[in-house]
Amino acid sequence: MIVHGDQLDAASAAFDGFERDADAVLMMEVIEEASYVPQHKTRLALFFSAMRHFRDDLDEKGFRVHYAALEDPNNRGDFASEIARWANKTRPEKLVVVEPGDHRVRELDRAAARETGVELEIREDLHFIASHSDFDEFAEGRQNLVMEYFYRPLRKRTGYLMEGEGPAGGEWNYDSENRDSFGKDGPGDIKAPRRFRTDDVTDGVLRMVSDRFADSPGKLDAFDYPVTREQARQALRDFVEHRLADFGRYQDAIAVGHPYLYHSRLSAVLNLHLLDPREAIEAAIDAYEDGDAPLNSVEGFVRQILGWREYVRGIYWREMPDYLDRNALDAELEMPEFMWTGDTEMNCVRDSVGQLVEHAYAHHIQRLMVLGLFAMLLGVRPRAVHDWHMSMYADAVDWVSAPNVIGMSQYGDGGLVGSKPYAASGNYIDKMSDYCAGCRYNPKNATGDDACPFTTLYWDFLSRNRNRLKGNRRMGFQFKNLDRKDDGERRAIRRAADEVKSRFA
Repeated sequence: MIVHGDQLDAASAAFDGFERDADAVLMMEVIEEASYVPQHKTRLALFFSAMRHFRDDLDEKGFRVHYAALEDPNNRGDFASEIARWANKTRPEKLVVVEPGDHRVRELDRAAARETGVELEIREDLHFIASHSDFDEFAEGRQNLVMEYFYRPLRKRTGYLMEGEGPAGGEWNYDSENRDSFGKDGPGDIKAPRRFRTDDVTDGVLRMVSDRFADSPGKLDAFDYPVTREQARQALRDFVEHRLADFGRYQDAIAVGHPYLYHSRLSAVLNLHLLDPREAIEAAIDAYEDGDAPLNSVEGFVRQILGWREYVRGIYWREMPDYLDRNALDAELEMPEFMWTGDTEMNCVRDSVGQLVEHAYAHHIQRLMVLGLFAMLLGVRPRAVHDWHMSMYADAVDWVSAPNVIGMSQYGDGGLVGSKPYAASGNYIDKMSDYCAGCRYNPKNATGDDACPFTTLYWDFLSRNRNRLKGNRRMGFQFKNLDRKDDGERRAIRRAADEVKSRFA
C-alpha cells in the first residue's frame, strides 16, 4: 500500500484488511514533489519530518515499511518511477492507496499502476466527514454553491452544535459576532501556540533541507511545528485551553508582530491527517458545553472545519482538472518579488510576508484581505497566486489551496466559491489592523505621493472590471461609489495605478 505525505493516519482506509505478514507500506520522498513549485524550507521540513516520524511509528507497531528517503542514491525522484522501482523489487499483487489530496498525484499513481501492470485500488478518504457523493448531491441542480447550505445539513447529520432539530443558540451562523478589531490598545498578551522541540529525526531533516534546498524561500530558524499524532493532539488541547474562547470575536483581526493571535495553527496537522477533524470539532464543542468557550467562538471554529474545509474539498474534486487555470478576470501579471521576501514599504504586506518567511504561516484574514487582496487588485494571474500559496504556506495542500486562492481570494472561478470579489481599499486594512499607523502610505488616498497602493488599485480594479462585474448585485454599492468620482479623478487614479503596476509587477 502507498502512503503519501499528507495521509499520515494509521486508522485510514488504506490499512483496512492489512496483513502484517504479507503486506507492506510504501512511503516516498521525491525531489519532484519538493520542487515542482519552489517550496518554503519550513514546509519541506514539516512534511519530511512528519513522514519519517510516521514511518518510525509504523515500524514500532510491527508494520513492514519500505521508505524511499530523499538521500537514497537509488531514489528515482518522482512517484511514478519510485512506485515502479519498488513494484519491481517486491512484486505486489495489488497497489492500495487512499485518494490523494492532489489531483495531479492521483493521476501519477494511476500512470504508475498502468506502467507496472499492477492493479491499483484507490480507497475513499474517510478522514473527511462528507464524501464526494455527498457534495455532488448538494450541488446537483444548484446554480450557486453557497457554503452555508452545505454546512447546515452536515450539522444536522452529525449532531454537532444541535439542540433537537435546531441549531444551538437558535442561529446557524455567528459570523456577525466574529468581526471585532483590537482597537488602539492592541491585543495585549496572548499565549502563543505551543512550541515543539525538535528531536533527532527532525534535526536530521532540518540539516538535509538546509543543505539540499538552500535556495528555497523562507527560513528554518523558528521551526516548532507538531510532527507526530501525539504532538498534534497536544496542540489541539493547547488551543482549546488558551485561545478558543476569544477566537471567534477576534478571528478577523490583525496586529503587527502577532502572527497567531487567537488562531489555532492546526490546519497543518489536519491537512497532514495527523489530527482527525472530528477530534478538533468535538474538543471545541466540549469546551462550549463545559462553559469554557462562548458559542460564537466555537461555532466559528466548527464552521471552518465542518463547513469551509469540507466545502472546498467538494469544490476541488467536482471542478478539477481545469479549475487551476480558471481566470474569470483575465489577470495576467506574475507575483511581485517582494511577495516572496517582504521587501516593501507597505507595512501590511511586509509584516504578513515576514511571517511567512519566518513561520510559513499567516492567518486567514492576512491570506484573504492582505496578500490575496493585493494580488487580485494588482491583477496577478490566479494560477500564479495558487502556486505561490503552495510554495509559501506550511499547511498548503492542493485541494485546500486551489478553491481558497483561485476561487475565494482571486475570483478566478467567476463566483463559484465567492459570490463577489473580495475587493477592498486600504481603509478595510486600517479598520481591522494597526498596520496603517506609521506606514508611509495613507489608506484614504488613491493619488499623490502618499497614496496607498491598495486604495489606488481598488478603484482601478473596479474601473477595469466594471463590464465583467456590473451584473453582480453585491457589487452595486461599490460601483455607486465609483460613479461619484468625476472623469478627472478617474484618469488620475488610472495613471497612479499604472505607475504602481510598473513598480510592482
